[in-house]
This record gives sequence, structure tokens and C-alpha cells, in this order.
Amino acid sequence: MYTKQPKKLLIMNILDILRRYSDADHRLSQKDIVGILKKEYDMDADRKAIKRNLMDLIDFGYNLEFSESVRRNKNGEEETIYTDWYLVRDFSDAELRLLIDSILFSKHIPYNQCKRLIEKIEGLSNRYFKSRMRHVYNLPVDQPKNKEIFYTIEILDEAIEKKKQVVFNYGIYGTDKKLHLKKRRSGEPIEYTINPYQMVASNGRYYLIANVDRYDNVSHYRLDHIRNIRMTDISVKPAKKVRGFENGINLPKHMAEHIYMFSGESKRIVMKTHPDMANELIDWFGNGVKFSDETKDSVIASVTANAEAMRYWALQYAPYVTIISPQELVDTVKEDLEKALDLYDNAW
Repeated sequence: MYTKQPKKLLIMNILDILRRYSDADHRLSQKDIVGILKKEYDMDADRKAIKRNLMDLIDFGYNLEFSESVRRNKNGEEETIYTDWYLVRDFSDAELRLLIDSILFSKHIPYNQCKRLIEKIEGLSNRYFKSRMRHVYNLPVDQPKNKEIFYTIEILDEAIEKKKQVVFNYGIYGTDKKLHLKKRRSGEPIEYTINPYQMVASNGRYYLIANVDRYDNVSHYRLDHIRNIRMTDISVKPAKKVRGFENGINLPKHMAEHIYMFSGESKRIVMKTHPDMANELIDWFGNGVKFSDETKDSVIASVTANAEAMRYWALQYAPYVTIISPQELVDTVKEDLEKALDLYDNAW
């Protein structure tokens, strides 16, 4: 129950009611609004006042929908009736579900922050949407616990906008399930001086596309592995001076060529597979994949991709894909398969 409020808040309370109770499937009459005002806000208002304030909201730029009908009053005069009011929202329920699912599938947002974000997104819709999203509270607690992740994103966002270098420590997880910062032989944590260019999401993780200042190649960093980040006053190296970005950063192309976000050169990879694999290839490499020499049982596919990433990809799809070229990748994958078979043969 809301405490009794002054009349000047009537228009704000009506807007709040529309936000919480209305959509295209749940429309409100002026009588409905009067009832909710009395029950939840302890506020009395007649229908004329409701209509006047609804029209004011439209004048103020709020996107309200309603229906009009004409009827005769007790005196036989025609009058226009306005009803079926609802607020048209910036996001549809389907779009909000997509945003929530993106958070749920993320592997880098800690549990508590994940819940808070979902609650904020739910607040963009109404009570009916929230009642259908109870399953989001069944989130697994065993999530990454990098409390710096949002601070890291804020600093990187500012640094990219201002074209400034950043400095940070970087770590990897050990068998103790803790992140261990990479260190020099002296035991001092390594400080990486980085030119940041873009943040991207790939395979449920957040990465930074960047360049280590003393080199000329592209490098990638998991944002949830970054610690103690700070922005410097030094301007970034122009992207065109980084190998692979001479003509600017083509993000869709870069992502398609770096499916596991490995650094290094992209090469033309040719493979033999079954036509049924076309769907998987397009999912991974987009429209950049080229098919040729198709028969009922086989097809030649070629993609431009990072060779080290393709090594792992080929192992993942080993029963269905045979790398044909380049030869050094063929040899590497064969060696990997032989080692894997040897490990299984000698496991017991």
C-alpha cells in the first residue's frame, strides 16, 4: 500500500500504473485506473481527471495507445469514449527475454551481478512479464567471481573512446580454482601495456581485441582474467599500424577468422567434409565459407581463419572433417590425433 500522495503526483502515478499494469494484451479502462489509484496509492480521482492526464502524457511524448468509440449519453447527445489504454514500450517482451538469456548464458558475470542485471531488465516491462520469468532465479551459484569485471569494462570503454593505452595484470586459473597473475622470474606480477581497440563477446565470454605496445600483431584478452586495470595518458597506437588492421578493423571478418579468439595470422584453410556439415560451418564461419566439388557424400569447404584456432576446431569435429591444406596444419592435427589415441591406449 502506497502512502497518501498529493494530487500533483496524479499524472506520475497514472504513468506508473501504465508501466506496471498495461501492454497490448492487458489494456486499461479509465475505471481500471481509478480503481488502482484508490487501492494502491490511496488517491481519489474522477474519470475526467484521468482522461485529462492521459492526454497530457501523450502531449509530453509518451507513446500511449487507446481506442475510441462514440455513444449517446442520457440526454441523447453523442460523446466520444476513450478506453483500452496501454503504454507502448521501448522493448518487446521477446527482446527483453533475449537480453536476459544473453546474461544467463554469459560465463563471465558473477552470480549476484547477474541477478541484479536481470532484475533491472525485468523492470523495463510490467508485472505480467516478471511473473513469467521466475525461472531466472534458478541461476547456478557456481559462477566466476571476478568482482572487477564491470569496473574493467568501464575503464576499457573510456580508454577506447579516448584512444588511450591501458595497463593491467593478467592471470590464468590453477587447479586450486583461483586466478593466478602471470609473473616475472623475480615473482613480480607482469604489467601489460596495451592498445585497446574493441570489446567483443565470443562463446559466452568477453574479450578485448588489442595490441601489446611493443609488438605489431593483434592480441586477445579475456576480460574476466584482467586485474588492476588503469588508463594512462599515452595515446594508443593507430590500428592501421597493427598487422591485419592496415585497412581498419573489420569486426565481423575478424570474429569469423578468430573463432576461439586465438592471436596470430589468418590463413586459407581447405577441408573435406559431408554436405550435412554445411550448417555447422556457416554457424562458425558465416558467409565467408566457400563450398566446391560437392557430391552426395562429400564437399570441399574453404575458410579464412586463425590456424591455431582451426587446429582445435578440427579436433572437435575430427569424425566429420579432414583438413587438406595448409600442409603444416594437416601434420599438426595428425600429430594431435596420434597423441590423443596414445593417451587413450595407455590410460589404464
